[in-house]
Amino acid sequence: MKKSIGEFIHNLRTESGLTLTQLGAKLDIDSGALSKIENGKKRLDEKTLPKLAEVFELDLDELKEEYISEQIAYKVFESGCSNKVLNLAEEKIVYIKQQNLTQTKIKFQ
Repeated sequence: MKKSIGEFIHNLRTESGLTLTQLGAKLDIDSGALSKIENGKKRLDEKTLPKLAEVFELDLDELKEEYISEQIAYKVFESGCSNKVLNLAEEKIVYIKQQNLTQTKIKFQ
């Protein structure tokens, strides 16, 4: 998804024929707040993802990946970092996974 989560939600909502109020009620979000999310003036709360996935029959894991990637992109942009930070993050992910795997092995020995 190249668009923002907000734009994605807007498209899903309009394609489904739902009003802001109707979708807001399904997601337990005020329609004004939902409008701001759709327009990129407010960020979606991660706790809303399961309800969003349920309402639109989306894969929750894929939705989480999109959400997290957007959060990372905003953080990199707002911090003024170069894209190099993404390569460093990938290296750290590998390290963290190795550490967790090692810790798991120690627990079960």
